[in-house]
Amino acid sequence: MRWFGSIPEFFRDNYPSPERLGLPVARWRQSIYRTVFETNTEMGKRFERRLTLAIMLSLCVVIAHSIPSIADDLRLYYLLRALEWVFTIGFTVEYVLRLISVRHPMRYALSFYGLVDLLSVVPTYLGIFFPEAHFLASLRALRLVRTFHIFPVFRQFLDEYLMLGQALRASARKIFVFLSVVALIVFVMGTLMYVIEGPEHGFTSVPIGIYWAISTVTTVGYGDVTPSTAIGRIFASIMMLLGWGILAVPTGIVGAELSRSAGTKARLKGVDCTVCGLERHEDDSRFCRRCGMRLRLSKSAPRAPFASGKPSASADATCQVPDDCARS
Repeated sequence: MRWFGSIPEFFRDNYPSPERLGLPVARWRQSIYRTVFETNTEMGKRFERRLTLAIMLSLCVVIAHSIPSIADDLRLYYLLRALEWVFTIGFTVEYVLRLISVRHPMRYALSFYGLVDLLSVVPTYLGIFFPEAHFLASLRALRLVRTFHIFPVFRQFLDEYLMLGQALRASARKIFVFLSVVALIVFVMGTLMYVIEGPEHGFTSVPIGIYWAISTVTTVGYGDVTPSTAIGRIFASIMMLLGWGILAVPTGIVGAELSRSAGTKARLKGVDCTVCGLERHEDDSRFCRRCGMRLRLSKSAPRAPFASGKPSASADATCQVPDDCARS
């Protein structure tokens, strides 16, 4: 579960940067670089927004092409194929421009974003030899991860994602223990159902019994394998009741961690240290937890009320060093 909290950092750390790819010397290549890579310029923002729109439209084309009623219409079929080739050629040109606009093109080609860009155009060309391969063009949806860098409104969701990742990482051991117990339950119940029902009722092997136990305890219930004997139905009823409790346990574990993370985030607001710059202290903190200096009440932070006729610690900004406070 550790990777849940590192995915945003992975996207952020591997985002193409001039330090990693190298700025070109020629001015025409620099102009291309500022357009296709930099998102802090007006030209770069417009390019990335249009590229994002093109990616979304191309995904809609792939989805529409898989609908039989649309694919059977020859006019719509050829129209969709033409649009798919238009998008693919455009993405190919964009990929080539990214390669020629950096000093180290192989670094970009072998990076995460470079591989994603390559995989977004290869399936259409493979479709010439393998017709069904062009549906793999849906991999270009991975290119939408750039959206978090382009649109500021989406960057706010990264904090919420990090909170969810931290909750999952904190509850990973509990969930693992819980899943281990569930695995033992479905193994025992699947074996019992194989012994009770037997091959004549569809339970031809222990793995089939385990498959039935998993589909039952998760309340999916495909119905392709069902018990027929009275004892088997009793065990099936027990498994169904267990399923309700089993589904609630991981939800409660992750929910408790989310509540704890949200409470911690709510408490870690207020004053910031004016000496070392450490942020996110608790509202009732008196000293900085990094440098030990006394915290000043910032102008934007609300002034704490007086208690017992004495000012609160955050409102007292006259003393700066803990030792001086002790002597006073």
